Amino acid sequence: MFNRIELVVEQQGRRWVPLVRVWIDGAEVVAEAVGAGGRGPFADEVLPAEGDGLLHATADPRRVVLGEPECTGGCCGFVSVVVRRCGGIVEWSDWEVPYEAARLPDFHFDADQYDAELARAARLRH
Repeated sequence: MFNRIELVVEQQGRRWVPLVRVWIDGAEVVAEAVGAGGRGPFADEVLPAEGDGLLHATADPRRVVLGEPECTGGCCGFVSVVVRRCGGIVEWSDWEVPYEAARLPDFHFDADQYDAELARAARLRH
């Protein structure tokens, strides 16, 4: 059974850049890891107007930073994950989380649903 991803763009106010909330199976995973006052990824990095964003999955695995706690990632650590495409599956694994945060499990997404969600969120963003 595959996990299900949903991306929600949240405007933080006129002075702040929009952020993306990452929901997996109904849970806001990055927010849980960064804690109160932390931030998720910037919308322009995840859903750029042109080209591939941070979450674009290819056969070449790469580490993606998804957020940081209020005290900054340089202090307590960032939330990051390795994103890779394995045929019809997109895998998120090898999580790194801020100091004392619970490590997140690996997630496996149907590649078609994953790509469709990135495209849907990008259309709504632009």
